[in-house]
Amino acid sequence: MKSFNIKFFIGAALISMAAPGCTDLLDEEPRSIYTPEFFQTERGVNGGLTSMYAHLRYIYGDAYFYNATLTGTDEVTYGRDADENFLAMDFSGRAVLNSNNSRADRLWTAAFPNINTANGIIKNASAVPSISPALVAEARFFRGFDYFMLVQTFGGVPLDLGAGELQFNVNAYRTSVRNTVPEVYTKAIFPDLLQAVADLPATPRVIGGATKTVARLYLAKAYLTYAWWLENPNGIPTYPATTRTDPAGRTAQYYYQQAYDVAMAGIESPGPFRLQPTYYDVHLATNDRNAEMLLFADHTESSEQYNGGSLTFGNGGAPDNFAGWMMTWNYTNIRSATNANGSNPVSSVQREAVQQLGRPWNRMAPTIGAVETTFADKTNDSRYDGTFTTVYRGNWPKGGIANATLYNANNLPVSPGAPILTFLNEEPTTAITYPTGGGASNVGAGTLPNRADYVISPRGISRIVYPGLWKLGPYRTDNGSGLGQPNAASTRPFNIAKFSELYFVAAEAAVKGATTKAGQGARELINVIRARAGKWRFDQNGNTAKVQDNSAAMVAATPATIDINYILAERSREYYAEGYRWYDLVRTQKWNELASTYRIGGINYGDHTPQTVTRTIKPTDYLRPIPQVQLDRMDVPASEKAAYQNPGYL
Repeated sequence: MKSFNIKFFIGAALISMAAPGCTDLLDEEPRSIYTPEFFQTERGVNGGLTSMYAHLRYIYGDAYFYNATLTGTDEVTYGRDADENFLAMDFSGRAVLNSNNSRADRLWTAAFPNINTANGIIKNASAVPSISPALVAEARFFRGFDYFMLVQTFGGVPLDLGAGELQFNVNAYRTSVRNTVPEVYTKAIFPDLLQAVADLPATPRVIGGATKTVARLYLAKAYLTYAWWLENPNGIPTYPATTRTDPAGRTAQYYYQQAYDVAMAGIESPGPFRLQPTYYDVHLATNDRNAEMLLFADHTESSEQYNGGSLTFGNGGAPDNFAGWMMTWNYTNIRSATNANGSNPVSSVQREAVQQLGRPWNRMAPTIGAVETTFADKTNDSRYDGTFTTVYRGNWPKGGIANATLYNANNLPVSPGAPILTFLNEEPTTAITYPTGGGASNVGAGTLPNRADYVISPRGISRIVYPGLWKLGPYRTDNGSGLGQPNAASTRPFNIAKFSELYFVAAEAAVKGATTKAGQGARELINVIRARAGKWRFDQNGNTAKVQDNSAAMVAATPATIDINYILAERSREYYAEGYRWYDLVRTQKWNELASTYRIGGINYGDHTPQTVTRTIKPTDYLRPIPQVQLDRMDVPASEKAAYQNPGYL
């Protein structure tokens, strides 16, 4: 491939299939053995396939790619401790996005080696009698999957890696030609995913393996995204420059219909997949790898070898799953007093490897709009409670502090497990008394009369203090009675694709004019998701059982006519901070409309005055820059490198 050291490009890491599932990362073997003959052996095909599941860890769960999918949207802005990678993605003037600081490079550098491995398997596996079409279909799925992610992010990308279009390349190749967007879709994405749908099994051969259902989801998403690209409602430029016409002469409406039909086929023939009974169950760590999850980048606490990283300390790099650190503020700075007069403060909420807490990095923060408007209904809708940590509870004995009681807000006593700081669901009728600076809480939290917990309202969140992200929090079974290993990367799987999204894709296609089945229009499909969101079995932040069914109220509140903005709002409630948002806003060309301004407080403790921040989002920003690593490794004139880069970037 044009971009990489040939030893890295020829194949992704070879991984043993000795253990069940797709979680077992072993040592890489020398890349020189990745020849066509190697993929003409059962061992070569199995090793190459397992490497495809491993390559997901270098994209999903990586915090820098995670940043590229969220920062700068209406969901997320940069946190107090953000570096240039996060500041540039925010488009609010703190840094300029370029080919060096764009962390979409994580996708580029992981996807192309994997595509070449897929090329090798698809081309050569037919020589192995024991290799079934279903196994080759896994390679086709991942090649289609990677190209779909690439074309959404960068526009047209190369189909020829040096040996011809979609051919396995074994030689160093220092030039590159980008294909157009229609070529990538019609030559690679659609054929591969169609074949994957045809040949993949309904039930995965290994835990988390590719199936007919996940292939249908990505085929439907690809049809939907390509239809928007053909329609181009806001005149966003494409690159390489080409007319927005389909090579076969099909219209955007044809592809919207295909998106609807394929998504509905996934809903009606789900295989072993289904919606979880409550939203809480979707993200509860003890319920990981549940039947709603179609694809995930897996990890384990049972072995560092199979986890792909340390079980005691994360270094902030792939293949660790450390995305959850980014929206975790430094709650360990909260102080409660050991004496009733407020003296001798100690850390009452210590860093712990539990889903509500985890390791603070404070690189990203939710916008006030996300907390206050996107999740406006926090009573009927369980998704706010199933997304954020809003109550921080005392755990000081696990850190060696022997006091049975500490003194907190209003110098009132608190016991271990009691709320120490609460982010309120709404603005209170009684004004919060906020301190100047850090105050007694040490983090600028306020007080309300007769409450022992410090409080912050939705309009009081800032770049330094904000609700954490419960849904991505860590989980370990080896904590014992202590704090566990909170500095390690998460050993949970990072969820990539969910059965629930089939409903959203079909609903969006219906809004765009697809002919729907009786009783399966946009409103009915969205209401399946909303009805589930109204069902509670546990109040996560209240830490108590809550058996309540608000489905009727949720369905009644759904507008009679669904539009794209409502679809996007529902997607944000369902998939908040999971890495969907930038792609959703770019696909629908709503990025500038929905994310050009946002509100949040400042970077200092005690700052609870919302600031309105303006972003400058240009049409050329709808594509990310080609990474500098790609340009540096191309042996071509500077003029060709400049032409290779997406417009608007250096």
